[in-house]
Amino acid sequence: MRDEGGATVRAVGGALAAIVLVVSIVAAAAFLAAPGGAETVARARAIEVSREIVDRDGVLLRPFAISDGRWRLAVNADAVDSRFLDMLIAYEDRRFASHAGVDPLALGRAAWQLVTSGRIVSGGSTLTMQVARLLTPRAERSLAAKLVQMRDAIRLELAFEKHEILSLYLTLAPYGGNLEGVRAASIAWFGREPRRLSLAEAALLVALPQAPETRRPDRNPGAATAARNRVLERMVAAGVIEADEVASAVAASVPAARRDMPHLAPHLSRLVAATAWAGAERRLTIDAGLQARLEALARDRAAGLGARMSLAILVADHSTGEVLAEVGSADFFDAGRAGQVDMIRAVRSPGSTLKPLIYGLAFEAGLALPETLIDDRPTSFGTYRPRNFDFAYQGTVSVREALQQSLNIPAIRLLEAVGPTRLVARLRRAGATPVLPRGDAPGLPVGLGGVGMTMDGLVTLFAGLAAGGRPVVLRREVAAGPSLPEDEGEFLDARAAWLVGDILKGTPPAPGRAGAGFAYKTGTSYGFRDAWSVGFDGRHVIGVWVGRPDGASVPGLSGRLTAAPILFDAFERLGGRRVPLPPPPAGTLIAGAADLPPALRRFEPLRPIAGPVVPEAPPTIVFPPDGARVALQHAPDGRPRPLVVKLDGGRPPFQWFANGRPVDAAQRRRSVIWQPDGSGFSTLSVVDADGKATSVTVFLEQPTASARR
Repeated sequence: MRDEGGATVRAVGGALAAIVLVVSIVAAAAFLAAPGGAETVARARAIEVSREIVDRDGVLLRPFAISDGRWRLAVNADAVDSRFLDMLIAYEDRRFASHAGVDPLALGRAAWQLVTSGRIVSGGSTLTMQVARLLTPRAERSLAAKLVQMRDAIRLELAFEKHEILSLYLTLAPYGGNLEGVRAASIAWFGREPRRLSLAEAALLVALPQAPETRRPDRNPGAATAARNRVLERMVAAGVIEADEVASAVAASVPAARRDMPHLAPHLSRLVAATAWAGAERRLTIDAGLQARLEALARDRAAGLGARMSLAILVADHSTGEVLAEVGSADFFDAGRAGQVDMIRAVRSPGSTLKPLIYGLAFEAGLALPETLIDDRPTSFGTYRPRNFDFAYQGTVSVREALQQSLNIPAIRLLEAVGPTRLVARLRRAGATPVLPRGDAPGLPVGLGGVGMTMDGLVTLFAGLAAGGRPVVLRREVAAGPSLPEDEGEFLDARAAWLVGDILKGTPPAPGRAGAGFAYKTGTSYGFRDAWSVGFDGRHVIGVWVGRPDGASVPGLSGRLTAAPILFDAFERLGGRRVPLPPPPAGTLIAGAADLPPALRRFEPLRPIAGPVVPEAPPTIVFPPDGARVALQHAPDGRPRPLVVKLDGGRPPFQWFANGRPVDAAQRRRSVIWQPDGSGFSTLSVVDADGKATSVTVFLEQPTASARR
């Protein structure tokens, strides 16, 4: 019996040796006799991979599918979990490191299994042969096709190093649907890069390419689980993993759904992708972690603002000009909020946010210092008669108080002295790019928002103030070069810039927030269309805009109440990276009111300005403005909430009318509460004590059902 057994073994061994010899001869013949193979090598050198936009540290912000719609992310074997690679090689190609593209032993084993079982048990393909098949797909499964695959594999081995071939497989292997490569698969199935994988995740990624559609975990979780567990069993048998590790891996569930590809900084990514670029990657200055936190903040805060409301946040390092986060809207995919409109680059009215530069120019010119006294009284500047936001006046205040309280009359007094043309020129020198109506010369209204600005421009201005009056060029790409041009010089004296920051540091904090620890300014545009808050510490500058992208009025919108709390939240999202404001530069005059030189104790205008007794201008309804679209807010009982209507000019008392009907007779002030009946067009009218009248027609918009919820 032993002799017969030995004979059987010898016979089997001889047959196997013969098969190996035959296979080896066939493979050699395929390589020597069949021309070609160069096309496969050329394809390997020119694989189309997804273009990627990455953050400052290489974290993926957004990939783009290749031309046929597949996700194929470039990957290097060094960037993949080493245990996954060990399992892959042990499962697919144990002699990968030693063979020349074709493994005769594996082919012989496959042939023997075919002969003895009558069916294909294993294919005998090496990883290199699989790469050749993926580079040059063939529909037929024949001996001729296998010979060509073997030839191409040998050609690939001659052209590439082993680690390059492994990277080709990791880039091309199919993982179901339009996923190709281990990076796309890891991100889609697990939500992260394949640098570190659990044992269960690694086993699933080894198993999927063999039957990517039938084993898709979102469609066939049973098949995916079974295939993964078979990989784990074989790895234990091969000694790649320990048996005691398998139990928890087998118990883990496979992913129930496929995740979306990363889509951080979508507006900026779209802008960058639209420009010409070479290579597969564009590296931005964005911090992916901060970007994700601020996008979540924007979505959360917008949900409480009502339908069609959006917001934007821009964060930069003013010491370098690098943009660290850029949120162009509340939610890129929310059509109801016009989420794809990029509010970082939209031209809007900046409200009062330009006042810091007005005060800085006054300090630079020696017209005032922070403790200089200035009048806040009703004043006409020719035909221009500005009012404070709350229609109240403080009398005599210090310049510091005037800026911290954002009083309009003192700001215009100072602007008249320094000149609106100079203000606009300095804005341009700072890189803020103000937009004036074509052919119009700058006028005093520029100081209160009568000019177009973008979020990008405002943050550029405040970055320059934080940098001591030096222009700061915001940049978004790592390779963009220096941000502070040496030949530009200052747009504002460094001492004046520091005084402005010192004043803004004392601005009262946003409602419900503790002391800021940073300098900031708020602004609200005419008609309550835009709410702004821009601030800076010793390193960071952050801008926040809130409003409706279509420019409609929003009752109750204000920089202090709406935008400032979000600014404070954004600074908190910086984590431990807050930097205190710098000390004053040499030569800065810091003096209390009693120590001021006589000429600086009180601001005196360059020309006589009318005092508080001035002829009343005709009445004008300033909110809501004529033709405005106003979004109604609703009380819990479904009724529209009251609106505040504001009047400028005219002589009290006033008689108000809504759609021809008198408003509550007790309300005869400049600011009244009006209870709308519902949505649609409404006409508001007012008559003053002299019989002068004015009216506006507005459209009240019904919010969506989601907003009412």
